[in-house]
Amino acid sequence: MAKDKSAEKMKRKDYEKELQKLQVQLCHLQEWVRANNLRVIILFEGRDAAGKGGTIKALTEKVSPRVFRVVALPAPSDREKTQLFLQRYMQQFPAAGEIVIFDRSWYNRAGVEYVMGFCTPAEHKRFLSLCPQMEQYIIEGGIILIKLWLEVGMDEQERRFRARIDDPLRQWKLSPMDTESYRRWYDYSRARDLMFKATSSKHAPWNVIRSDDKRRARLNCIAFLLKTIPHGRVRRDKVKLPQRSNKGRYNDQAGLRGMKFVEERY
Repeated sequence: MAKDKSAEKMKRKDYEKELQKLQVQLCHLQEWVRANNLRVIILFEGRDAAGKGGTIKALTEKVSPRVFRVVALPAPSDREKTQLFLQRYMQQFPAAGEIVIFDRSWYNRAGVEYVMGFCTPAEHKRFLSLCPQMEQYIIEGGIILIKLWLEVGMDEQERRFRARIDDPLRQWKLSPMDTESYRRWYDYSRARDLMFKATSSKHAPWNVIRSDDKRRARLNCIAFLLKTIPHGRVRRDKVKLPQRSNKGRYNDQAGLRGMKFVEERY
C-alpha cells in the first residue's frame, strides 16, 4: 500500500530544489512590486512553534530587505498602551514598492491578549467587530492584504517544544508565554475559531497552511503568495562591469600595515 504523501516528511534535497525555484520567482516579484509601486501586507499568525519564523526566513532570505520588510513588534510600551490599538501597527504599513511582513500582527488581540487576559472581554469583542471594517479601509486604500494562519497539530507542537528545551541553539525561542500557550491549547483553539468566524471576510479571508511538515509548509506558503500577488517579469538590461580606472593607482594594501586583524582561527 502506498504511503500517504501528506504523512511523509519532505526530503531536504527535494525541498531545497523546489525552494530555489520559488525564490527565483520571488526575485521577479520583488522587481515587479518595486517597478509598479505596489503596496503589500502579509500577516503571519499561528500558534507558538507553528513555523512562522522559518517560513518568513525562507521567504525573505534571497530578496532585498528594502522591499521585503519584516516587522516583529515587541510588547507595547507604556506610551503605546495609551494609543489607539492599531496605531503602532499602521506606522509600519508599506510605502510604494514595499512588501511588509508582520510576524504576528494586530491579531495579537484576538489571540494571546484575549487568552492571557491582557485585554478585557469588551476590548476583544470590539476588535473582532471593527477589524473587518478596518481591513476594508486598508484594501480600498490600494494595499494588497494577505492573511496567513499556520496550523500545527498538538503532537507536533509538543515535539518542537521538547526539541527547543534540549537544544541550546533554540532555547531562546522558548519563553514562559510559550509554555503557558502549550498548557492552554484548547483556549487558543477557541480563540482561533472566534477570530476566523468574525474576521475571515470576503475581502480579507484567512488562508490556512498546515505546518506539521515545515518544509512543505514553507513551499506551499511561497507558492500561494506568488499566485495571489499579481505580477509579471520586469525586463532589465544586462549589467556589465565597467573597466577599473587606474587613475590615482597606489599600493592600497600598504595602508593596512600595522592594523589589528582578527585572528584567523578557521
